[in-house]
Amino acid sequence: MGSPVLGDVVRVLEEAYPLSWAEDWDRAGLVLGERQAPVRTVLLAVDPTLDVAREAIDGGHRLLVTHHPLLLRGASFLPADDGKGAVVTALLRAGVGLWCGHTNVDRSTLGTVGAWIRALDLQDARPLGGGAEGRDATARESAGHGSSRFGLGAVGTLPAAMSVAALSERIAGIVPATARGILRTGDPGRIVRTLAVCPGAGDSFLADAAAAGADAYVTSDLRHHPALEHVESAADPLAVPALVDVPHAASEALWLPLAQELLTAALPGLEVAVSARTTDPWTGRAG
Repeated sequence: MGSPVLGDVVRVLEEAYPLSWAEDWDRAGLVLGERQAPVRTVLLAVDPTLDVAREAIDGGHRLLVTHHPLLLRGASFLPADDGKGAVVTALLRAGVGLWCGHTNVDRSTLGTVGAWIRALDLQDARPLGGGAEGRDATARESAGHGSSRFGLGAVGTLPAAMSVAALSERIAGIVPATARGILRTGDPGRIVRTLAVCPGAGDSFLADAAAAGADAYVTSDLRHHPALEHVESAADPLAVPALVDVPHAASEALWLPLAQELLTAALPGLEVAVSARTTDPWTGRAG
């Protein structure tokens, strides 16, 4: 079978992760590239950094697929000496396309939340939250390639109860290593049976995790005041979920193998690689 064209790859991605599933403020979809250009290899990464763009170019890839958008907050000027301008300039010069999937990927069973459900083998997983997705876990919109709309987070039961410390160590073993590592709150021996998870920034779901009866909540980017107010919100520490904070990029990197599996199954002539670069901004720690 011959190599597909860029439009074929985009079609598969947008069938599994419909752009209509993205939040209104999001910027998901094809950013750069000619839809009729042949594509033999694709590189997958969390962020479209300049280092990742150079990796795609040096590796001979014709399409870069990332989770985070390049121009989420917009840009009026893209000179080559600017970070984002340098990415655009490098990719365009090399003829490499860029497709970004963000919140449309987050809420898919084949996306970031689905990756965490699989990684932790959550049983009877249901959407986390009090919105329409959380209230109606059965009426899910189906998409292509076995994907369905789920939610931005999930809550379910672990196959076997474990301590917060053991859970944290398990998570450290399945996400890419980072300088900061995995943080946790409370008693490390606390037993976790019901677990809530929201890949990426999830402090807006702290109350939902507590309302769902979770013993622990795994997410990213927990700020000091929301986290402290959460753990101090009840006299009994067991009345609120323990928190496990995973670096943002690491939490969403679990999606990349799922996307690799999706594309190689749908387009047998396509080679799909996962980036070897870390896009976590922190490179070291002291103390």
